[in-house]
Amino acid sequence: MTDAEGNEVLVRSRDGRKLAGVCAGLADYFGVDVTLVRVIWAVVSVLTSGLGVLAYLVAWAIIPDEGQKSPIDENIVSDKQDG
Repeated sequence: MTDAEGNEVLVRSRDGRKLAGVCAGLADYFGVDVTLVRVIWAVVSVLTSGLGVLAYLVAWAIIPDEGQKSPIDENIVSDKQDG
């Protein structure tokens, strides 16, 4: 996905999403097959005793969903400050 200035932007993709769209978004951003990203993520998760799962959860929280302007964690912080 590109922003208004034409820069490439990392977002969680809605197309090809299995869980949260993190792997699909990374595949779109880097221009590779989503299956390759998923396999690499699974191998890293196994080799690091589950740190890949933690990294996926963090990426889910900080990478904005496609069509969303800011990550979900920024939305939560701004909601708490407003109300």
